[in-house]
Amino acid sequence: MPRSAHVALILLAVLAAGLALTLLSDIAAPMALALVTGAVLSPLQAFWSRIGLPRAAGAMASLVLALVLVGLIGLLLVPIVQQMVAQAPHVWADLQGVVTELRQMASGLDSMRAEVAPAAADSPSAVPTVTDALLVAPAAMAQLVTFVGTLFFFLLTRDEIYDSIARSQPDSMGRDELATRLRGAERLVSRYFITITLINLGLGVATAAALQALGVESAVHWGALAFLMNYVVYLGPVILTVALGLAGIAAFDGPMAAMPALAYGAIIFVESQFVTPTMVGKRLEMNALLVFVALLIGIRLWGPIGGIVAIPLMLWVSVLAAGKGQA
Repeated sequence: MPRSAHVALILLAVLAAGLALTLLSDIAAPMALALVTGAVLSPLQAFWSRIGLPRAAGAMASLVLALVLVGLIGLLLVPIVQQMVAQAPHVWADLQGVVTELRQMASGLDSMRAEVAPAAADSPSAVPTVTDALLVAPAAMAQLVTFVGTLFFFLLTRDEIYDSIARSQPDSMGRDELATRLRGAERLVSRYFITITLINLGLGVATAAALQALGVESAVHWGALAFLMNYVVYLGPVILTVALGLAGIAAFDGPMAAMPALAYGAIIFVESQFVTPTMVGKRLEMNALLVFVALLIGIRLWGPIGGIVAIPLMLWVSVLAAGKGQA
């Protein structure tokens, strides 16, 4: 086959796969999240085996632990969402004051204000209603069931899955090498995710302490949000900086309004420039462009879930492709 035809065939296959993943996002996204979670929990599953716990019981214990952690994070985030909704009118009023001052400095902002005003008038209708929530509930429940089922059965049968994939190789040496790569990639993904979780935990604690010192309401919940948003590299901190900027406008007057966002920005700078490079190390370093592209593709395909799983999946694939994984 000519090289050009081979390249064209690969591109068509990639496009077809992307289209399929987009159309099946309601199934593919929770399944991908479950696989990444299963890789992260693999050391725990190995621990259950070492102490003699039956495989099914170990898989169930790991699943329950994962669901409890997710539930606790959700409970921590509820107050901050309620606070942001309650403060939305105050924030909007302050922003209108800022826009008015800017209009006096630049008359060209009149057209911008004309576009913003109708959006403000329609904003109450954008708040989700109970009916909207009821309509979304079945889809959310289906995704939860998909996640739970995939995670449980992956934890239960991961060894068989890896052995089955390895048996696709024609020779015994190739099978052994592929099996080693699969388990090594899993360990590397688990190590990466655990390391990032520890970093994010420190980031969340530092953010909560800084906001508490500034007198920001619900500082602990903002810290929990900082912990969670930092899993979506690049975009997560940007979104939280904007949210803290709005919270600062709602809580303070004058230059003090910028302090929550500035304090968080300083913490993020230290984390990204010093803490993460030191803790992650050379072994887990990835090309920044590839990370950014993987993140954009993940979010485009699967939304927030894609942002969380994009980097672990990219790390997994890169380790397998490079023949590494001897972790």
